Amino acid sequence: MVLAPNDTLPVHDAAATRGDGGGVSAKMQIMWKSFERQLVAYNLEARGIQRVEPDERHDLRSLGYAQVAMMWFSINLAANNITLGMLGPAVFELGFLDSCLCAVFGMLIGCLAVAFNATFGPRSGNRTMIFSRYIMGWWPSKLVVILNIIVLLGYSLIDCVIAGQILSAVSPENMSVVVGIIVVAVITWGITTFGYQVFHYYERYAWLPQLVVLCVLAGVAGPGFNISAKSPLSGNTLTANRLSFFGLNLAAAITYGGGAADYLVYYPEHSSRWKIFLVTMIGLATSFTFAFILGIGLACGMLTNTAWEQSYSVSQGALIVEGYRPLGGFGSFCSVVVGLGLVANLVVPTYSSGIDAQILGHWASAIPRVIWNTIGVIIYTICALTGREHLAEIFTNFLALMGYWVSIWMAIVLEEVLIFRRERGFNWSVWNRPGKLPIGIAALVAFIVGWVGAILGMAQIWYIGPIAHLVGDYGADMGNYIGFVWAAVVYPPIRMWELKRFGR
Repeated sequence: MVLAPNDTLPVHDAAATRGDGGGVSAKMQIMWKSFERQLVAYNLEARGIQRVEPDERHDLRSLGYAQVAMMWFSINLAANNITLGMLGPAVFELGFLDSCLCAVFGMLIGCLAVAFNATFGPRSGNRTMIFSRYIMGWWPSKLVVILNIIVLLGYSLIDCVIAGQILSAVSPENMSVVVGIIVVAVITWGITTFGYQVFHYYERYAWLPQLVVLCVLAGVAGPGFNISAKSPLSGNTLTANRLSFFGLNLAAAITYGGGAADYLVYYPEHSSRWKIFLVTMIGLATSFTFAFILGIGLACGMLTNTAWEQSYSVSQGALIVEGYRPLGGFGSFCSVVVGLGLVANLVVPTYSSGIDAQILGHWASAIPRVIWNTIGVIIYTICALTGREHLAEIFTNFLALMGYWVSIWMAIVLEEVLIFRRERGFNWSVWNRPGKLPIGIAALVAFIVGWVGAILGMAQIWYIGPIAHLVGDYGADMGNYIGFVWAAVVYPPIRMWELKRFGR
């Protein structure tokens, strides 16, 4: 297995690589440097956004690629994806087969983008949002960073609420949703504080108890799955709901793309790109598929099981607990394991949010990742406590909306890498030198145009775009597809002009 040691490298000097004229006071730098040395003394990761140089990487052992698959499988085999699957029958009124096909194929398309971005971790040694500087330019990339931080904290909010729902449903007399949310947030904070090494060790083993208890859920609740359930809708309305649920699952997967390279920066440069791509796809696709089908089966079972229907009316987490009910005390134990298993999914966005916050400016990079992680945990915990009664609305609106920007960004990334960098390649050493990075005019224009397309094609409770209105009674959410296409059409001609005019 390839793991990074606790970072004992010299602490980053923000002024040494400053390229935009900004900076922090000498007194502030000294204070944070002293703090980071204490982190290293306590075996905590002190490295932030600095590039991991080739001579700092680790040997690629035989288990190295397997670790990537296990990491993604562990991260993703969580109750949040079970509850996402429930939305197919429960919100979009799709039958079992319709829901499964839309969920799995939508997810697979989203995972392609994640696997593609993951290959740049070993290749560049840079975090994903640092890599975005080579695509968007120094200043426009900050917009993408802000959006990615919102995605990461939003996903963490959802995870906390689901964990709180499950733990509360197991013992409503002794634990409220509020307490459950706080418990998983504190555990997550502890793991991410230690950093890369502890994070990888945790994910290496966290999948096993989750797989066991979810297989138990499939066995005990499976006979109650109404797999013959048909979609009660027809015509354009059925098409619209299929498109919307397909897009929702695409968004759930593709949003991992904003941090996919973060967890592989210590892999050596010679790591096989196609193997990294393949094992990432395997880890994500298998875990997503298993979780989605469990959620879809539970939701379809509500049509014939009144106890399940009543539990869902309490919360999505309560329905998972109800699925274990025939097992009595052992079922409650399994439910607790499922609830705490969400920590594996929470660790990733929490860790990456701390890294991404440092990219906002040299003043931000001077503040250690641990501090930013702590701030992130506080923010999403408070938001989870506030929004704990509105999980389905957060899921259907937040996930799709945040998926728009990733789809638009991926159109630009793919064209820059496959068309404009095919011969020129990348100079990974200039990651912190604005004058050596693209201006970003083409990327910014394409990004804005893509967003216009996404808005015109979006279908949310609070707004339905004119293009989305063309399909079905309530519109079809096509923001991901339209945003991607519009950005892809606009980017190449402007980028060609930008290269000709500025040479970078």
